[in-house]
Amino acid sequence: MVLMPPTDSEKNRFSARAKRYAKVGTRVGGVAARVASQRFLGAKPDRSGNALALASALGGLKGPIMKVAQLLATIPDAVPPEYAAELMKLQSQAPPMGWAFVKRRMSAELGSEWQSKFKSFEHDPAAAASLGQVHRAVALDGSALACKLQYPDMQSAVEADLSQLQLLFNIRKRFDPAIDTSEMGVEIGARLREELDYAREAKHAALYSIMLRDEPAIRVPKVWSDLSSGRLLTMQWMDGSKMLSHTQDSLDIRNKLATAMFTAWWFPFSRFGVIHGDPHLGNYTVFDDAKGDAAGINLLDYGCIRIFPPRFVGGVVDLYRGLLEGDDARVVHAYETWGFKRLTKPLIDALNIWARFIYGPLLDDRVRTIADGVKPSEYGRKQAFQVHQALKKLGSVQVPREFVFMDRAAVGLGAVFLHLAAELNFYRLFNEAIENFDATEVAARQAAALDAVALKPSTGP
Repeated sequence: MVLMPPTDSEKNRFSARAKRYAKVGTRVGGVAARVASQRFLGAKPDRSGNALALASALGGLKGPIMKVAQLLATIPDAVPPEYAAELMKLQSQAPPMGWAFVKRRMSAELGSEWQSKFKSFEHDPAAAASLGQVHRAVALDGSALACKLQYPDMQSAVEADLSQLQLLFNIRKRFDPAIDTSEMGVEIGARLREELDYAREAKHAALYSIMLRDEPAIRVPKVWSDLSSGRLLTMQWMDGSKMLSHTQDSLDIRNKLATAMFTAWWFPFSRFGVIHGDPHLGNYTVFDDAKGDAAGINLLDYGCIRIFPPRFVGGVVDLYRGLLEGDDARVVHAYETWGFKRLTKPLIDALNIWARFIYGPLLDDRVRTIADGVKPSEYGRKQAFQVHQALKKLGSVQVPREFVFMDRAAVGLGAVFLHLAAELNFYRLFNEAIENFDATEVAARQAAALDAVALKPSTGP
């Protein structure tokens, strides 16, 4: 076989990736070296100082590494609380592409005559994020559109940045090996690679339109397939107001929005084994009814979707019922189903600290807030610390990869409820979601829905 030399475009991608490796590796590696030197000299690790140094090192970088950093900040116990606090302050927005650049990118996706396929296309982006930017447009039939266009060389940038992710985890491992984060890295990498595939995201949106078609308080945008590609996603533009603009609305309206959020998250999971792994406030807007009152939520982003094996959903239900009924054997079975190894009573007790936090509101048959007197930014931090302290005494524990975005989404959803100060009977809402649960039926519904949109399950076990 004759090996052909790389083309100019391939050389450019290799060059871009090499530069990215050097830039990210130098900055993150510098912080790792700082931590290592503290240990070598026998000094007590300066966690606050090291966290600030890491945030400062990443602050000048754009693209996927910023998304990875913010993911780590929102996954419970992925990094120490000092690091999470600093990483949460980082801004993920990249400088937007200029119009000349946008025209070239659109030509690459839809052809040189791409502008003739739209009635209008706004030059300036309506939003810019870590992987791409969104432009408002109008279809030839007058429909309002949102065109999400991926930045160039994102695949190279993602691979380069993911290669440095282990350095971020190594910073933790150097001074605190209680949590084995290796599976976290694998899971983050898999989901981030999926987010680059806008054709897959289009199928995610179609999947949600199937799963939530009977929920009038939840709207899913239509995808315009003829105006989309692997790096361009064109969907219906959905007018709405920001969720945070409704925190002073009446309790009835806030509860209505919180109930819609609960349904949008738990119903797809309990019936189809699918969750939205990024319940960030920016991924939802609120639409009004004919009277001008808040009526429900628009789901805007479908990049971070996790499709679970039905057995995992069964583990969630088993753990809930085990805690509710005091059935220790069922609790152990749930952890085994999820992939936790070498379970002992002390380890189970430690894991139950977190389980009782997540399930607490769902076990309590009364109207209540999700967590009294807790700030949204602090939701779950205390319990994660307690679990971590318990695990330090037991040795390193590997967190199964399927657990990562489940936990992240649960904490993010709880923070939304806190922002809204919603008062609901979460017990009844959850039991409605899992009523007559049967893993075999979940498998059948999931298979039918995935087949309907020609979508394969998320990568992973």
